[in-house]
Amino acid sequence: MKDNHPAPKPTPEIDDRLYLQSVARTFRVLEALASVPRPPSLRELAQLSGLDKSAVQRIAYTLQCLGYMERDAQSGGIVPGRRLLDRSFDYLRSNPLIAQVTPVLSNLRKVTGERVDFSLFDQHTTLYALRMQSKRETFFATLIGRRIPSFASSGGRACLSHLPEGEARMIIETSDRKPITPRTLTDPDQIMARIAEAREAGYACALEESLLGEIVIGAAVLDQQGRPAGAIHIAGSLAEWDEQRFRRKFSPLLLEATRALSG
Repeated sequence: MKDNHPAPKPTPEIDDRLYLQSVARTFRVLEALASVPRPPSLRELAQLSGLDKSAVQRIAYTLQCLGYMERDAQSGGIVPGRRLLDRSFDYLRSNPLIAQVTPVLSNLRKVTGERVDFSLFDQHTTLYALRMQSKRETFFATLIGRRIPSFASSGGRACLSHLPEGEARMIIETSDRKPITPRTLTDPDQIMARIAEAREAGYACALEESLLGEIVIGAAVLDQQGRPAGAIHIAGSLAEWDEQRFRRKFSPLLLEATRALSG
């Protein structure tokens, strides 16, 4: 299974006096690695990044020297380097919200017996920052750093429900609304209706929209300005739960956890 939803491009206006094209090109090469299911060659990296092969060769060599890229032993292609995990650790360690969420999430995992996650809200996407597993998982459901579209995520919809309606609709309408599963909602009006439901209930529910056989409820964690910073999710198997029973059992615990963290 390949994650086809890489991070969106930054949107702030760029000051050309401060913007380093060389750094931007380096990250274009790094990000190009996410768009193919196997280790690409230098030629393929050049095509994917839109840069000439000579520039990609120099960038890739430098990143290999620094440990941010490596050569795949089997194919000889390029893969992300282990030093990238150091930067992930730095981010998680330095984010105060992560430190606050961790004990709450740990307790929620113990009480529910189901998988619990914390995701960061990043407008068009949500980014998993903490994941605590249950007795059954798929590979992708165990990894932090995965992004999924906010429109298809219970936590994403919960976060969108705390934005002005016009802002939420703009995010939905400008999202790349490719379905992740056959049950992913992609119609903007249907998605906005689910966001309205989340606004009223305090949490959102998604059935098999990012993983078949899974039910997920999510509620937003708000910052001091009342804006969504992230969301807590509780995920279960539809082989064990029907929607209404899952909602009744876990939504009060979910809302209690997010209220304790918000603001």
